[in-house]
Amino acid sequence: MAFRGFLMTAAALVVAAGAGFWYLTTPERYAAVDLPAHEPDLANGERLFWVGGCGSCHAAPDARGDDKVRLVGGLVLKTPFGDFVVPNISPDPATGIGGWSTTDFVQAMRLGVSPDGRHYYPAFPYASYARMPIEDLLDLEAYLRTLPAVENTAGDHDLSFPFGIRRGIGLWKLLYLDAAWVAEIDEGDPAQVLGRYLVEGPGHCGECHTARDAIGGPDQSVWLAGAEAPEGDGNVPNITPGGIGDWSASDIVYAFESGFKPDYDTLGGSMTSVQDNLSRLPREDREAIAAYLLALPDRPDAY
Repeated sequence: MAFRGFLMTAAALVVAAGAGFWYLTTPERYAAVDLPAHEPDLANGERLFWVGGCGSCHAAPDARGDDKVRLVGGLVLKTPFGDFVVPNISPDPATGIGGWSTTDFVQAMRLGVSPDGRHYYPAFPYASYARMPIEDLLDLEAYLRTLPAVENTAGDHDLSFPFGIRRGIGLWKLLYLDAAWVAEIDEGDPAQVLGRYLVEGPGHCGECHTARDAIGGPDQSVWLAGAEAPEGDGNVPNITPGGIGDWSASDIVYAFESGFKPDYDTLGGSMTSVQDNLSRLPREDREAIAAYLLALPDRPDAY
């Protein structure tokens, strides 16, 4: 009888644990009534497209010029957890996001949840996009709908166990999905305020320039102080004053405009595409990013 009681208790604990896991990992959803009334601003949507570097990941690998707005997907991101395949986000209704509602888009960007209610993996940087106002997301979505609809099935992720259990991403979100700002800045300085938004929000710079822990969460104690390259080959540099402290604000702005560093070398690797994106922004945006970066704590290289 004692053993039977033990088994019943153990079974009850397993059921309770499973129910708790299911409850804690339930995806959050938006409804249409959660969205504000807003007339989309296509010019701002295009600006956010370039800040976010959408074409750098979602266009075909090594895309240039007009091909950077053909968001066919297919790029493979190799990580310690497995291979993530970047999806088609063109307006194609069959293989892209043309069949999504506006609510679907905002839900994906801010909550990391698909239209059918599944968690997206955080290789999609929604943890940064969660800091964007819904109005900006509505502008971005409206701009994306003006781009070419391209039919292309990008393919499925190839992840090792247990990372292929998508429901578990709900636990990751409890730890790391936080719309709070990371850096303390001079709130009275408009350039720093704008720069923080661009870097921590749509620009999602911390996704590559910040080291991660064993389960892929960003270590905010070394914010923007460098990390292993997402491709697993080399490092992403420290962009706090500890890494670029000898750069002036004008040096940073010029590097974003031209691709040239103060020593006349050029920006390389994946930053080549990022620089092309940033060169399309209004100058005041590049100046704001520079003001924010130079206002950060002077951190040594984290990787």
